[in-house]
Amino acid sequence: MDSITQIVLGAACGEAVLGKKIGNRALLFGAIGGTIPDLDVFVGKWLFNNEIDAMAFHRGFMHSFLFAILAAVGFGMFVFRVYNRGKRYGMTTQKEWMWLFFASIFTHPILDSFTAYGTQLFAPFSDYRVAFNNIAVADPLYTLPFLIALIVMMCFKRTSAKRRLFLKIGLGISSLYMVLTLVNKYHVHGVYKQALEEQQIDYVRFQTQPTY
Repeated sequence: MDSITQIVLGAACGEAVLGKKIGNRALLFGAIGGTIPDLDVFVGKWLFNNEIDAMAFHRGFMHSFLFAILAAVGFGMFVFRVYNRGKRYGMTTQKEWMWLFFASIFTHPILDSFTAYGTQLFAPFSDYRVAFNNIAVADPLYTLPFLIALIVMMCFKRTSAKRRLFLKIGLGISSLYMVLTLVNKYHVHGVYKQALEEQQIDYVRFQTQPTY
């Protein structure tokens, strides 16, 4: 998905894990976590001398389950050491920071796998790219309601029950829309398959994906 969507989802993950303790700062750190996997665009250009290899590196290891675990441990330990000082001492735990970064980083490749480009979730053990092809890379109908819910949520104190309510509303609407795109994908897939059979067109496999 596009960067804005990943930032919104990452911020929501940060709020879910540490919102009650550190308020809007949890959204900031969650947004950072949600952005980390896409830094492979810059890492790829640094590692490889040609555009093809650099492009292939995108949505590779840094979008895998293994990277999510390793990065969560590393960033969680680092941020905890920096944050857990002065007036903030004892407010949070290292485990909570690890969970924040794991949730925000882990959901990034999961969300990407619903698009058409594919994501190497199991790298480096497999280079297979998971791609469900049910949603466009940038879809305002998924992102905007989610973003609006988070903006409204930020207006309330970190201990307010309404804060948690709007987080659930944002996650709920976006998740419901994602399910609807899967249902639509299944329907279109069936229509296309039926058309091929009616026209007696032989095929080994075919692919359907959303377009603008």
